[in-house]
Amino acid sequence: MQSNRQDVIEVDLGGHVVPVPKGGLYDRYRMKTDLDEIARDPRVRGVEFFRRLPKTEVDSPIGPTLTPNFYYRVSTARLTMLAPSRAVRARLPEELAPLELVPGLGLISVMFFRYDVCDIDFYTEAAVGIAVRPARHGGLGAFDLVSSLANDHLHSYVLSLPVSTDIAMVRGRHGYGFPKWVTGLEVDIDAHRATARVTNDAGDTDLALSVGTPAQTGYPSGERVSSLTSYTSNNGAWHSTLSQTHVLSAGSTYRPRALTLQVGQGRMADDLRSLAPIRTLRLDVMTEGQIALHMPIPLSVPTARQGLSR
Repeated sequence: MQSNRQDVIEVDLGGHVVPVPKGGLYDRYRMKTDLDEIARDPRVRGVEFFRRLPKTEVDSPIGPTLTPNFYYRVSTARLTMLAPSRAVRARLPEELAPLELVPGLGLISVMFFRYDVCDIDFYTEAAVGIAVRPARHGGLGAFDLVSSLANDHLHSYVLSLPVSTDIAMVRGRHGYGFPKWVTGLEVDIDAHRATARVTNDAGDTDLALSVGTPAQTGYPSGERVSSLTSYTSNNGAWHSTLSQTHVLSAGSTYRPRALTLQVGQGRMADDLRSLAPIRTLRLDVMTEGQIALHMPIPLSVPTARQGLSR
């Protein structure tokens, strides 16, 4: 959370007053960021990805806003874990079903994000999520898994999504319907190591990560773009949110060694424990990338899991 009041201004987002950095991107542009200026930022490799995604103004619970939200320099670390399907289903709304690796074993993830250059200024984020089957697809689970991996388009339901700034919390919670709150959250990711720490209300560790960064592969602009669809429900109304990731440098390793994941006390730790993770299957680290986060759109889903074949 921004604490130096002399260096911030207050803005109103649908009745929620939040501080933002004075002279920052949001202060100056209100989401209409000048791409030519971003292209001159030495931290940003280029803006060609964003020039192909024109923004549109939409009404939202936080007032009129432009979509997508652009993230010009991003780094991420993701742990994909096995968890018992029974534990996973217990945390899912009845309309969603887990994406299973094999019958009885679902996939969950712990993720950490660092947004160095963004329309709403620098912030960090963490997540505990569940991989789910596409909400309106009734095919076999194994087909859903193969299709998702082949097309690099996954679907998820998020249990925890803490962030480090007020504007990210208000936009995420009230604009997108995500379970966001503001807390102490440090994320550092480079070509050598990925570290992160989320604190609880007492300032103690909620969740923390330390692991060596897998060897990175560079990608030309536009060559690798993955997608994630996240599902949220507000007052019984379902929405889907599309996030497109433009990968510029990333690497993966299976069953990572020398991995330290500290599960302390807090909301993230409680959510992760409730899923009863068995083991970490894969570590993915992106040291350089870009993201376009679209506003949610309404979605019709079956009213019960019985409407989804398993």
